[in-house]
Amino acid sequence: MNHTTARAYRAVHWLSTRLQESLEEAKRRPDRGDISTTTVIIWVASITGAVLIAGTITIVIAKYNGKLNGL
Repeated sequence: MNHTTARAYRAVHWLSTRLQESLEEAKRRPDRGDISTTTVIIWVASITGAVLIAGTITIVIAKYNGKLNGL
């Protein structure tokens, strides 16, 4: 139990230190990591397109599954 407590303490300490360092970095460089609207639109469109293509393929395979078994 003592070993688990020590590991948990180290993990919490590491996480809190990392969070504090990240917040200090954000204060020094407030423009860091901003994602443009265009990038978000491109990502959403790409993911939506991929889901639509996968859905269409699934529907076509389900529709013609019985006919494809004889090939």
